[in-house]
Amino acid sequence: MATGFAASFWSSDYAGGLGVLFGKLQQGVQENQQIIAVARMRADAEEVYGNSLSAISPATDRVGGGFSRDEGASVRKAYEGVRTEMEAAASNHKKIASNIRELVVNPFGRWCEAHAARVQNSQDDLQSRIKIHDRQADAVRKFRSQYYNKCRLVEDLEEEDKLAFQDPQSEAAQSPKARVPTIKMTEPEDSDTDPIELGDETYQPEQVKKILTHMLESIKIGEAKVPILGTYLNCSNGADITDYIQKHMAATSVSYAERIGQDMVNHGFLRLVGNVGSTFANSSRMNYQWKTKAFELTGVPEKKQPLTRASTALSAMSNKSADSNFTVDTPVGAVQEYLQGWNPLNNQYPNETPSERLRREAREADERYKTSVNKLDSLRCNLEEAMVDHLKFMERCELDRLKAIKAVVLDFSGAISNVIPSLQSTVDKMMLFQETVQPLGDLRYMLENYRTGPFVPRVTTYENYYNSVDEQTFGVDLEARARSDKKRVPVLITTILTFLDNHYPDLEGDEARRGIWLVDVPLAQTHNLRATINTGKRFKDDVLEKYDVPIVASALKLYLLELPDSLVSSHVYEIIKTIYSTTATDASEETRVSVLQSTLGQLRLANIATLDAICTHFTRLIELTSADEAYVTALANALAPCVLRPKQDSSLSMNERYSYRLVRDLFAHKDAIFGELKRASTLTHSSSGAQRPRAISTDESNRRANMEERQRAIAAQRSPRDKSPGPGARSSGTHRRDRSQTRFPVNTASPTERRPTQRGSLEVPVTADSPDADETATTNGTVEPTPTPAPAPAPAPTTPAADHPAPSSTRVPFPRRQGGSGGGSLARGNRDSTGSLRGPANRDSMGSLRGEDGAAPRGVTLEDPPPAPRGVTLEDKPMDD
Repeated sequence: MATGFAASFWSSDYAGGLGVLFGKLQQGVQENQQIIAVARMRADAEEVYGNSLSAISPATDRVGGGFSRDEGASVRKAYEGVRTEMEAAASNHKKIASNIRELVVNPFGRWCEAHAARVQNSQDDLQSRIKIHDRQADAVRKFRSQYYNKCRLVEDLEEEDKLAFQDPQSEAAQSPKARVPTIKMTEPEDSDTDPIELGDETYQPEQVKKILTHMLESIKIGEAKVPILGTYLNCSNGADITDYIQKHMAATSVSYAERIGQDMVNHGFLRLVGNVGSTFANSSRMNYQWKTKAFELTGVPEKKQPLTRASTALSAMSNKSADSNFTVDTPVGAVQEYLQGWNPLNNQYPNETPSERLRREAREADERYKTSVNKLDSLRCNLEEAMVDHLKFMERCELDRLKAIKAVVLDFSGAISNVIPSLQSTVDKMMLFQETVQPLGDLRYMLENYRTGPFVPRVTTYENYYNSVDEQTFGVDLEARARSDKKRVPVLITTILTFLDNHYPDLEGDEARRGIWLVDVPLAQTHNLRATINTGKRFKDDVLEKYDVPIVASALKLYLLELPDSLVSSHVYEIIKTIYSTTATDASEETRVSVLQSTLGQLRLANIATLDAICTHFTRLIELTSADEAYVTALANALAPCVLRPKQDSSLSMNERYSYRLVRDLFAHKDAIFGELKRASTLTHSSSGAQRPRAISTDESNRRANMEERQRAIAAQRSPRDKSPGPGARSSGTHRRDRSQTRFPVNTASPTERRPTQRGSLEVPVTADSPDADETATTNGTVEPTPTPAPAPAPAPTTPAADHPAPSSTRVPFPRRQGGSGGGSLARGNRDSTGSLRGPANRDSMGSLRGEDGAAPRGVTLEDPPPAPRGVTLEDKPMDD
């Protein structure tokens, strides 16, 4: 399957693959310059040569006498002929130079400048998007670390609360020692031992002590006089503090230094004086007072205002406010002291306890982390969409460049051949060179030798601290998603497969039905649907109804690509590689299938169930649409990266075809592989779950046949001579639907509930009296036919293989069916018992089959049956493990 730029230059960090691609594209820009240089220098050389030839005749004329003295000598005529040819040659070479400049240098030079600008613009745009994505990824890591730290602090606090508050009825509370009164010193607050955040860094109390000590010793500290309010001691201006932070605390910018200063204000080391509020700014006019907490933590002596008066109410007020580090010179100081304790702007949560503060901070950190993950996911999707668009555009530009070079070589040779026929041999060689240029071959060579990896998106998921996956669906581990859905197969997969089964009949023809898996859906449309259903919750089919069927199929492939590990785990990739490397010649096909069974048996139950559901869907699609080998090959190539991927892409793994061969074997031997896996898994679960009560068996697949056999035996014993002929066995041409081998049904009904018979995808619904209505439901929702005689099938029209060409991967029509018309083997037409299309038949208003004359076909009554369910109903049982 041909690949392009959009599927070949991807890497885990996005920049690696793009670096290789744009390195080659810039090399192409340099190649263009070399071709222009060759053409320009050839034009200059031709012009110089023509000027040299033109200078020969004037040089000979300056010689006196000679041929100018002869009138009619034959030697003179020969001499003049040589001069004339030289002048003609000079004119021709000048014309060649002019043609090369007009046909090659000037137009190709302008085109090369535009091409170089296109390449550079694409490179700059993608690099800027990658930088934004990387910055957001760094922010996600930072917010995740903060969130986890807050959660750990909450857990520690909860453990301390459990140990601190004992039961009053416990022995320790009732012991005499516990009731002895003791005198204890006041314990320091826990906040003194908590780490402190300054800017983007977290410091321990010892580190904060060293920093504050050095700041108090290095920064200029003095007095700040404020009109009316008085004089404040131990003050420094904002400019000095900002300068110290930039020099000693690795602050790369003034804004970051102001952030650190603001954190110091919030932690109670500084406070703004002379202004309202608590904002820190890099200003020499804004003064900040070092609070008592900073001096107590560092041990540096604090300068305080000495007491001068011991009487009067005003001096007493001054004594009480001596620890406030300012002089009360007027009665307004009392107002300032009162306002100092009332500052609602400093604390938004005045009545908050330390435990409530920690829990609130944990919730806020969780919201910041979750918001940053969602923003990163949106940026990643936008980046991938832009990369796909730019890569497709660059592929067209590179192909145009190669075609332009091919045209330039042709124009270059034409500029010479049209003037000098004597240079025909040179022209022939140049034409040969022109014929050897193969743009598509060069493009394929570039893809095969320089591609860095297929499209496998790397999703950054929201990792909840308590391991909940209810916030998102895409990018979550498959087993975790299945456990959250309480299903063997994730609900997203079963919902999409059911939606597709129900909408296959709406498409016109088998080619359109097969083509939905190969059509090139724009990534932006797929991401739009992904954003709608990526909620971690169940969604209804009404959500999918708004999108075209190919977009829904593309969303399922994107879901499989975004899994953290491939559906068949990358841990068994080397085993799969060994199987196909050694069993190709040394063992038979049965041996290879057996080894594949044991290898796939190592997978988790959710992976096996999901793989079985997907393979069942595609094998049924291939069978019912009579897909040819070309389509099966294209489908396997498209699904190979969704099913099995190596743990790390390399230049060797990109050329390996083991994933494709595995998908082909899963299509060809699905029943054998999964039948053995389900039998082995049944034995394992029956032995491991021996202690659990077994559900009532509902396997009545042969109950009707056994009952009829028993009745025939009783009738034969009663009147052997009056024995009536019993129903014979079905003929070899009678269609018998195989019993489903899946062990992972999704059944919401009770284990003993009999389910009505359901038809397969797009088959003809049967009535209660039709031969196929005797089928009984099995445990997993499939049907088993009873040995009742079937009506003779009508001759099926044969369709040559040419009527089913392989669908194109770039153009697939998807018209919805209108009314009851429509073609293709998957339409709601008639099939005989072998599954082939029967002759034209009609349905009445209730869906029963009628012949062309309006009569019911043999074996089908005209009674109104209950309406058959549309499509295949995927059932799933709750997980029992």
